[in-house]
Amino acid sequence: MSGHSHQEHSHGSVKSYIVGLILSIVLTIIPFGVVMTGSFGTGATLLIIVITAVAQVLVQLVMFMHMNTKADEGWNFMSFVFTVAILVLVIGGSLWIMYHLHLNMMIG
Repeated sequence: MSGHSHQEHSHGSVKSYIVGLILSIVLTIIPFGVVMTGSFGTGATLLIIVITAVAQVLVQLVMFMHMNTKADEGWNFMSFVFTVAILVLVIGGSLWIMYHLHLNMMIG
C-alpha cells in the first residue's frame, strides 16, 4: 500500500489541476490586456510580459508537472533548477538579441 500512497502524492488532484488552469488563464489574460489597452509604457509592458511568462512557466511546472523538492531523491528539484536556468538563458538571450538588433537597425 505504501507504493499506492506514493502515487497519490506524485499525481495532482482535480482541485490542483483546476487551480493551475485558472492561474494559467489569468497569467495569459494579464499581458494580453496590457498590450491591447496600451495603458503602460514599453518598458513596463515588457516587464509585465516577462514576469507573467516566468510565473506561467512556474505554474505549469508545479501544478501540472508536479515538480517539488521532495520527490525522487531530489531529481525533481534538479530538473526545476535546470528549467529555471534554461528559462533565464532563453529569455535573457532573446531580450539581449532584440535590444542590440534594435540598436543596430536604427536609421539616422
